[in-house]
Amino acid sequence: MATEHVDQVVWEPTREHLERSRLRRFMAAQGIDGIAALHARAADDPEWYWAAMVAHLGVTWHRPYDAVLDLSDGLPWARWFVGAGYNYVHDALDKRASGPDRDRPALIWEGDDGETRTLTYGELAAETNRLANALRRLGISRGDRIGIFLPMLPETAIATLACGKVGAVFVPVFSGFGPEAVATRLRDCNARVLITADGFPRRGRLVPLKETADAALVSAPSVERVIVVRRAGVEVPWTNGRDHWWHDLVASEPPESSTEPTGADDPYMIIYTSGTTGRPKGAVHVHAGFPIKSAHDLAVCFDLQEDDRLCWLTDLGWMMGPWAIAGSLLLGATVVLYEGTPDWPRPDRLWELVERHRITVLGVSPTAVRALMSYGDQWVTARDRSSLRAFGSTGEPWNPAPWRWLFEVAGEGRLPVINYSGGTEVSGGIVGCTTIEPIKPCAFTGPVPGMAADVVDQDGRPVRGQVGELVVRFPWVGMTRGFWRDPERYLAAYWSRWPNVWVHGDWAMIDQDGFWYILGRSDDTIKAAGKRVGPAEIESAAVAHPAVQEAAAIGVPDEVKGEAIVLFAVLRPGREPSAELAAEVQATVARQLGRPLRPERVVFVPDLPRTRNAKIMRRVIRAAYLDQDPGDLSALENPAAVEAIASARVR
Repeated sequence: MATEHVDQVVWEPTREHLERSRLRRFMAAQGIDGIAALHARAADDPEWYWAAMVAHLGVTWHRPYDAVLDLSDGLPWARWFVGAGYNYVHDALDKRASGPDRDRPALIWEGDDGETRTLTYGELAAETNRLANALRRLGISRGDRIGIFLPMLPETAIATLACGKVGAVFVPVFSGFGPEAVATRLRDCNARVLITADGFPRRGRLVPLKETADAALVSAPSVERVIVVRRAGVEVPWTNGRDHWWHDLVASEPPESSTEPTGADDPYMIIYTSGTTGRPKGAVHVHAGFPIKSAHDLAVCFDLQEDDRLCWLTDLGWMMGPWAIAGSLLLGATVVLYEGTPDWPRPDRLWELVERHRITVLGVSPTAVRALMSYGDQWVTARDRSSLRAFGSTGEPWNPAPWRWLFEVAGEGRLPVINYSGGTEVSGGIVGCTTIEPIKPCAFTGPVPGMAADVVDQDGRPVRGQVGELVVRFPWVGMTRGFWRDPERYLAAYWSRWPNVWVHGDWAMIDQDGFWYILGRSDDTIKAAGKRVGPAEIESAAVAHPAVQEAAAIGVPDEVKGEAIVLFAVLRPGREPSAELAAEVQATVARQLGRPLRPERVVFVPDLPRTRNAKIMRRVIRAAYLDQDPGDLSALENPAAVEAIASARVR
């Protein structure tokens, strides 16, 4: 790592963090002294770890398991809690709605337009039960697939829970998708129902969601019913017999409903991820998998407890949406859903949200932080952030400057930044931080407990102090049960490089103090002049120049070097592109990383291609620049950024 701060611990847990920690309580109950000992025992005996952890989390089986783990079909097809009966909705909702938690807030929602709603556990259960009854009346039963094409609304959470309640499998669809991306997912899983909305406001403008849904359904013939939430109150196209208003369907349904006695290994969600080639991959997740892993990670990494309010800037179509909803409710916390963007209508909207709803754990992406810091410190410091206990971050590697701004300005140096990285197929994190360990900027304190993670060289041997592949050596609770109806693609994606080793596709490094760093996707890696480098290193060096707000680095073919580095840079407001400025940025990178890693070219662009959850799509940048097939673009939010890159090609 060529960043100046990697040896500097900037945050230490306080007595309050240590005394509050449920992870420390768990370790004490198990007779374990310290995180290192916990990792060692979990690696030696994963069955002990996950059995002890589900008991600690209060998981309620309606039929006990016969065995913790079954590997008879091999590590890629590990089955956990074999023979158990389990429906996560019982733990997330039923048992709390019928007990002392009934009148505590389960969900707080704020819309793009400032509208707010709060649902207690009792109210959320009643609304979930009404929709579950309506689904059953429409003929939906165990195993049926239901697409959910909604922004972050109360109905979005209700829909996910109602699907689980009846034993159906929900398919989250990103609310910014166009018709073909929606249709592709619905066709692939043969969805019978689509739940959508008439429209919704985004940055004050109407997004005509129902129109997009209708266009998608032209090529998704399996969908028999469409349930429409009235969010925007606008006129929409209507197909009699197929389309139903949500409020009409649930109006006469009772607020009680039975919870389907599903098995622990029954699917509850299929969530699609985009690959570099081919159609999107449908990761299959089960009742005793993804929900338990999300609750586990929120408990052990973020120390989420019943008095917490978690808000993560996300969409349901990104795994952090289902993760936040299921994990928060399983732990009895309050989930705060936000429909809008963090800087609209004013740059302090996110901090206003924190102040108004007394959020305690706030999840943001590095991209969002870079945008917020560009407006100036005054927008955050003017708001009351005293309720905050921790920041969370995932989705992409950090650059030092925005990390320090979040920690020092927004967090006043008192809040841990819980860096967290994993994936859709993982159900959460492979590596992370905790609230009881020291933290370095941009770093992870190590593997998430229960994850047998390692960093290896090209021969599969462990390496320290140098870049390698992030791998996991043993299955975990929450590992996908494969790709929907495509087992060979799943094996090829994760298990084909070394026997019985999950290769995640990220470059990582472990420093001399044992801190971990993610350096970008391994298929984004650049090898220039014989040196393998992750794009995050080059990008961090580039944004050290005061004119550069954001950057993305790619490798392009070069006859001499093998690959040459091309850097795409977004400038800060008030700065103008010029050849002189490009040379300055090149020199800045060369000073920090050495002349062999000096970018061959700096291209100034107005924006970088990204997904709705703010991940920069470097493969798309490379394809556009080299005039190649970009693969699946369904997750792309801003097509104009691709056009700007294509126009900058060297011809």
